[in-house]
Amino acid sequence: MRALITGGAGFIGSHLAERLLQRGDQVTVLDNLSTGRYENVAHLDGRPDFQLVTGTILNETLVDKLAERCDAIFHLAAAVGVELIIKKPLESMMTNIRGSEVVLEMAHRYRRKVLIASTSEIYGKNIHGPLREDTDRILGSPLKTRWSYSTSKAVDEILAYVYWKEKGVPTVIVRLFNTVGPRQSGAYGMVIPRFVSQALAGSPLQVHGNGKQSRCFLHVRDVVEALIGLIEHPRAVGEVFNIGSQEEITIEALAERVIALTGSASRVERIPYGEAYEEGYEDMPRRVPDITKVQQLIGFRPTMTLEQIIRSVVDSQRPPTNQRSKRTPRRSAGGGRASKRLSASALTQSS
Repeated sequence: MRALITGGAGFIGSHLAERLLQRGDQVTVLDNLSTGRYENVAHLDGRPDFQLVTGTILNETLVDKLAERCDAIFHLAAAVGVELIIKKPLESMMTNIRGSEVVLEMAHRYRRKVLIASTSEIYGKNIHGPLREDTDRILGSPLKTRWSYSTSKAVDEILAYVYWKEKGVPTVIVRLFNTVGPRQSGAYGMVIPRFVSQALAGSPLQVHGNGKQSRCFLHVRDVVEALIGLIEHPRAVGEVFNIGSQEEITIEALAERVIALTGSASRVERIPYGEAYEEGYEDMPRRVPDITKVQQLIGFRPTMTLEQIIRSVVDSQRPPTNQRSKRTPRRSAGGGRASKRLSASALTQSS
């Protein structure tokens, strides 16, 4: 497979790129490095079967050229994280909706299969569960910034579905429920890496609201296997799938679990939503997926417990015991590996 991963230098995208390369596939990553990081894929840079293109999904000419050269597209690029959505709602909406439209149009032009990464935020305030793919959405006022992300991803899903129904573009939609693992940043509101960072620093673990809201967490390794399994399965086309775990935990219990597993002396500190985000912020009391559909189609099941997931994040954030004072220099083009990192302008001008 010649795979194009939009947002491929991000948390999930970088793990997906690794796994595809392990299988023998060729991978091109498109990322503007706004929330993704070069460090996530630096160890892949220079491989003959990997290419990093620095650019945006809003650049139609660029996406056109990359889509022409691939067999399948994993569309992961999006504005993500509650904090980012609250701070930059207009930019987030444009990136998610317009970006997906560009990707889908190029997939149509070259008849490429495309997997669209959506979110459990789709279900809004619906606390019934486990939530099935056909469960109703329950949202708050459109004037509350909180719901702009859910709305933008719903439009993404609608676009993907109608491109399939009206234009025959083979699309697959996945709704991800709280993916966690190494390389995930807590900078945009992701709770487990934020809790782990606070615990390792001995700082208070800041629980937003009353802490009674519950979530289910799935390791990125399991998510990647599901994405690959679905994009390769012919009966996944035109369908939507929940991808998540059903091991439910409240956020306050999660904070206590992180403290215990890190051996930290940190305490739990509750922060009102209005202080953490904005006045009138609304959260979901419960979010648990029904994963029957993906289980029946590709045999998906989570392979890591919540404790194992937390430990993997702790291990990735905790400095090694015998940390060297000098870092191993990265090989340059003159040192054995030629970097294939390209800018958008270089690619479009050379093509």
